[in-house]
Amino acid sequence: MVAFGYHGDCFHGSQIQPDIRTVEGSLQKALKKLTWWSEGCLEICSRTDAGVSVRMNLACITLPKSLIEKVPPKSMLRAINDNLPIGMVMWHVQEVPLNAKARKANYRHYLYRLEAVEDWPTLPDKSLVDMACSIIQGEHNFTNLCKIDGDVNPIRVIDECSPWLDYNGKIIGISVKARAFLWNQVRRIASAVSGVVSGRICIEDLKFALENPNVPVDLGRASSDGLILWSISHDEIVGEINSTIPQIKFTERPKDSREYMRWLSLMRHEMAVFLEKEWLVRIRLE
Repeated sequence: MVAFGYHGDCFHGSQIQPDIRTVEGSLQKALKKLTWWSEGCLEICSRTDAGVSVRMNLACITLPKSLIEKVPPKSMLRAINDNLPIGMVMWHVQEVPLNAKARKANYRHYLYRLEAVEDWPTLPDKSLVDMACSIIQGEHNFTNLCKIDGDVNPIRVIDECSPWLDYNGKIIGISVKARAFLWNQVRRIASAVSGVVSGRICIEDLKFALENPNVPVDLGRASSDGLILWSISHDEIVGEINSTIPQIKFTERPKDSREYMRWLSLMRHEMAVFLEKEWLVRIRLE
């Protein structure tokens, strides 16, 4: 089982697609270069849309026992990283039972930087953030806060929805945990929370959308720029690799709307540096 991360803007999503760079395709290509590839040997825990960045995803790679015994974990990491494209890194590897399933995670943890949403206020009202988060937390039919894919069950349990704070205690986003998420769910949750705090929608609109899934309600969808899959909890992972969120110091979002549009470019770079620092620390610990 391996832990890896990537910058969302370097890939066209996670699932393999012909003739374009994807996360799964890049992993497959690296394993083929190393002659470690066999059909069906790779299983990725979480799928992500194009543009979504990931600090930590998990995958199971089935390899011959002789190779595992011959190549130590640190050498395996170095070999795979040497064959991955820029924007992607593998930072942890450990042996797990042959029947281990990457997708059987205890929870997935996302962060969304709400400062990326256009209507997010300069001084957000904490009581409104807490109120919106408390409504979203728990078991609901999220038909109105996701994109339904086929006949998938829209009922999900959100174990945690809480404010994400910077080093100074200022609310910069939300932290969301659940065992499994629906397509676009976190981005639509982010738009709904920002909408409540900015006054674009009211608390009753959010409640109605969750309590009346058969009545179509569109509360918006935030961009992928502010979204990070932060960590995944899995029974097979030994040791503490799901680190706490550092009290990061980001630049202040400007009040002027024109400056805000320029600042979005800086924000993307900040988010990328945020991830790179996390990966460097983890690789050095291996």
